[in-house]
Amino acid sequence: MITEQLIQNLFSLQSIIGLLVGVVGGIVIGALPGLGATMGIALLIPFTFGMEPAAAIIMLTALYTSALYGGSITAILLHTPGTPASAATALDGYALTKQGKGLQAVGISTVASMIGGTISGAALLFLAPPLATISLKFNAPEYFLIAIFGLTIIGSLAGDNMLKGIISGLIGMCISFIGYDTVFGVARYTYGVTALESGIQLVPALIGLFSISQVMIQAEGIRAMRKGTKVEPIPDLSGSPVPSLKELIKEIPNLIRSSIIGIIVGIMPGAGGDIGGWMGYNEAKRFSKNKELFGNGAREGLWASESANNAVTGGSLVPLLTLGIPGSSAAAVIMGALMIHGLTPGYSLFSKQGDITYAIIIGFMIANILMGITGLLIAKSVARVSGISTSILAPIIVVLSVVGAYAINMSFVDVVVMAVFGILGYFMRKTGFATAPITLALILGSMAERNFHRAIVMSKDTSVLTYYLTRPICLVLIVMIVISLFAPVFMNKLNKKVPSVESTGADKNSDD
Repeated sequence: MITEQLIQNLFSLQSIIGLLVGVVGGIVIGALPGLGATMGIALLIPFTFGMEPAAAIIMLTALYTSALYGGSITAILLHTPGTPASAATALDGYALTKQGKGLQAVGISTVASMIGGTISGAALLFLAPPLATISLKFNAPEYFLIAIFGLTIIGSLAGDNMLKGIISGLIGMCISFIGYDTVFGVARYTYGVTALESGIQLVPALIGLFSISQVMIQAEGIRAMRKGTKVEPIPDLSGSPVPSLKELIKEIPNLIRSSIIGIIVGIMPGAGGDIGGWMGYNEAKRFSKNKELFGNGAREGLWASESANNAVTGGSLVPLLTLGIPGSSAAAVIMGALMIHGLTPGYSLFSKQGDITYAIIIGFMIANILMGITGLLIAKSVARVSGISTSILAPIIVVLSVVGAYAINMSFVDVVVMAVFGILGYFMRKTGFATAPITLALILGSMAERNFHRAIVMSKDTSVLTYYLTRPICLVLIVMIVISLFAPVFMNKLNKKVPSVESTGADKNSDD
């Protein structure tokens, strides 16, 4: 229900500025190969501390969806996907550019991304409240199992090596135990450092894992890049980028089908925009009457991949807002931002804090529309920005990271934490360990521990196992956990059916 407070949250000066910063910043970050939405969100969180919760999360979700779109600009014009989600776009997008239709391809990508993202926002608006109502019946045992279920998707976020993903998750769990134990009244793993008694601060850890580690990887070849990154010259972009109404109407079935695929893939934890883009592309090819054009400049493929990968964003926010289960690494970082601003996923988010939550969802839909308008206006400029040298970009990111980490508590310890996690993230990436599982374990580890202790108290004289098995929702969650444990096997088979992201030039270390 629209209330005066909701309107104030949605159209406050902070929210409007947040929308603009999120949209423009997301497009630029997405167009810079090797960066991506996850890093951008982690870098931006410290700057949201002085903002209202609604404005802060609107800005982060706007950056999320815009970054996925931004990667398509360089994928189309330079055959260099800014994010893995734009890998499928590069096939037909760059082929159109070589045919002198680069600006038209960017226009198709922009409108398709806008439509896919907006449809996913509408799905979020209608799917999330009913799911949140179910969470009203949850108590400590259910929340413990929800945390465990969230931890089981570590296998999905782990990439090709599930064992390394599990090890990453265990490292994150151990780190989440650092601090003062309120149950037994003792400090754990603090080694006499008073600042660690409150635990590892989430934001410095996220900045280190995603921003600093990525800068370190990109800076490895900085000597060879001192003269500036060489990119292919921007092609001659002439004509109008706006697709014709006739073509748009013709592609409506393709857009709806691809958007639904993207939403479903987004709800599936760990799938990501790259899988959504490829599945949308493959289905468009299957339904097409001109299959031979795919890979050689098929406009249908462009409409499908771009609407599908941006629809993933809204889909991944559904389990995040209702159950506290992030559908992607970027959603996991947004979950951290929600908690920092005092917003707990679940029923209360849609009842007690409904004015904030619905403002965020509607703001997400507006962000997609604004992204489409902005994308058509700045596509040429962003394509040139993608050629900025790492030797210039890396120091800027490091400075912003240090300032952001220090600003949290005005503590140098947080800067040290950021640096330690940056080094940890660097070595993990270099050795094939995914960093997303650590993020998930950091957030869910303390939640699992806290609710497990509460469930033991609630069980009283009954055995804990019996207590869990007599609660219907717990039984459902246990089944979901078992299914989730086998999900990585299914996802690995699915990944083998789609082309490799690396084959299209996407950076395998970047996150959606």
